[in-house]
Amino acid sequence: MPKTNKSILKRFKLTKTGKILRGGSGINHFQAKKSRGEQLAKKRLSNMDKIRKRMIISYLKH
Repeated sequence: MPKTNKSILKRFKLTKTGKILRGGSGINHFQAKKSRGEQLAKKRLSNMDKIRKRMIISYLKH
C-alpha cells in the first residue's frame, strides 16, 4: 500500500472544495529591503495552478 508523502502534506493544504493552497516562499530572512505589504502578502496562502494540482493530489491521496 502506498504511503502519503509527509513533506507534501506539511507544505500544502487541501480545502473542502478541492483547491490546493500553498504558503509563500522567501519569508525566512532578508526582509529589511522589502515593503511591509510584500512581506505580508508572502505569508498568505495562495492557490496552485492546475498542472501542479494533479501531481500534488496524487501524493496526498494515499
